[in-house]
Amino acid sequence: MLTEFGKALIFIILGLVFVAGGLLVAKLLRPSNPTKEKVLAYECGEDPIGPQWMKFNIRFYVVALIFILFDVELVVLFPWALVFAKLGMFAYVAGAIFIVILFLADFYLWAKGDLEWVRPQPQVPRLDEIVDRAPLRRAGNADAPAGAAAQPVSQTD
Repeated sequence: MLTEFGKALIFIILGLVFVAGGLLVAKLLRPSNPTKEKVLAYECGEDPIGPQWMKFNIRFYVVALIFILFDVELVVLFPWALVFAKLGMFAYVAGAIFIVILFLADFYLWAKGDLEWVRPQPQVPRLDEIVDRAPLRRAGNADAPAGAAAQPVSQTD
């Protein structure tokens, strides 16, 4: 008598046998006549140019992720719309909160600049622009030994 685990194991083994058998039969029956055109990578009808591991702009992925997030959030609104009339004011408040959060996220992405295709380069302030080091340099030279010559300080420190 097989236990439930034994039945599951037999089911998994039969599934693997069917998959392996289908792949083996397909390999035996299909014609094998590769040509130069057939072994090229498929690039939506375009001829592939350049290396295979070229770097893509990260903006493609960011825009795709933003689209998926907002698309999934809108899919959640469809069941809400179906039960909206049955649940009354509770459904209205829950949906309104959800939509407000959705718009806040959209405005946040807009303000952050993630919806712009070409982002401006960030202006990172340098310490020399913020802090005046002249008093520090004078104080550093005053602490030098009496016989030491004053060392000129470069502006790149």
